[in-house]
Amino acid sequence: MSGLEVFLDETPGEVRGVIARDGRFEHLLIQRHDDVLEHRLGARSVGRVAEVHPGLKGAFVDLGTVAAGFLPFRGQDRLAGGQKVEGEVTAEPREGKGPTLRLIGAGEGAPRLLSPGPTVAETLARLAPGVAPVAGLAAIRAGREAEEEAARPGERFPDTGLDLRVERTRALIAVDLDLAPGPGVSFGAQARTRANRQGLYEAARLIRLKRWGGLTAIDLIGAGQDGDVVVAAAKQAFGGDPEVVFGPVNRFGVLQLALPWRRTPLEEVLNGPDGRRRPEQRAQDIVRSLRAGLLSNTAAPRISLRCAPGDAAHAAPWVAELGPRAHLIADPAIAPGAFTCEEG
Repeated sequence: MSGLEVFLDETPGEVRGVIARDGRFEHLLIQRHDDVLEHRLGARSVGRVAEVHPGLKGAFVDLGTVAAGFLPFRGQDRLAGGQKVEGEVTAEPREGKGPTLRLIGAGEGAPRLLSPGPTVAETLARLAPGVAPVAGLAAIRAGREAEEEAARPGERFPDTGLDLRVERTRALIAVDLDLAPGPGVSFGAQARTRANRQGLYEAARLIRLKRWGGLTAIDLIGAGQDGDVVVAAAKQAFGGDPEVVFGPVNRFGVLQLALPWRRTPLEEVLNGPDGRRRPEQRAQDIVRSLRAGLLSNTAAPRISLRCAPGDAAHAAPWVAELGPRAHLIADPAIAPGAFTCEEG
């Protein structure tokens, strides 16, 4: 892949959008049929102020859903309990917390959804204007590859010797840049500068792909950094996002910045609190694999997929949308999450 590429995978039950630049994945968007629409990024709703919290400088807003939204006060914002407001989601739920809202104005009536926010296709068009999305089998593969890349903690780059690792703790995102020994790898000042610049770009890309935000500490290669040069490179790497706050490079060679939270972290979308694949996501994997089989083998009168009975029960309604060639077989001998695809 080269240049800017956009993929749109509209598999029953789940729509995925992928953006890649110069062969490297930057965005993986996911919307599901069972999403709470009031919690999607950009959704607008009427809500009722359930509790004003002076200590948090904000209010919790009942949106008519299980989780309340949090509306931080800005400037002269003043709200009272029971007041009706109209708000827009600026950050999706994460870590058991509800969405974060932006106050639009006064609201009327019962808590309800006004608009669900942009679709995946609309978001792709905004992020990559003028680039037509690729659909079908290529889009399914791109979504899988982007997910696999997002799950990796880092990567090594033999051309520059960069060894990159990106990890998230409860407190912050820790990025470690290092030079790994290898053929042709130099440890001079120019090599460190080149690897640091590449590391900033790749760290920014991976953080976008993982859909993370919050306090971020980037441990640069070498001491005695030119702070202005590093910050300028970091601003370029993070795409000029006006909501990113850049701190100085400290005397230990660590760049600090704060990234806005916007979307639910990818690992929470795909996995449960125990880190294992959600049952709904396992079912979606089955539907997507069966669809890929149908698209790659158009001559076969039937494509069958065998999976565990529980997974089959979850996936059955979506498989029915794939048409008469798609066949699902519940096999007790197959472990949950595993499946096989075959003709006939």
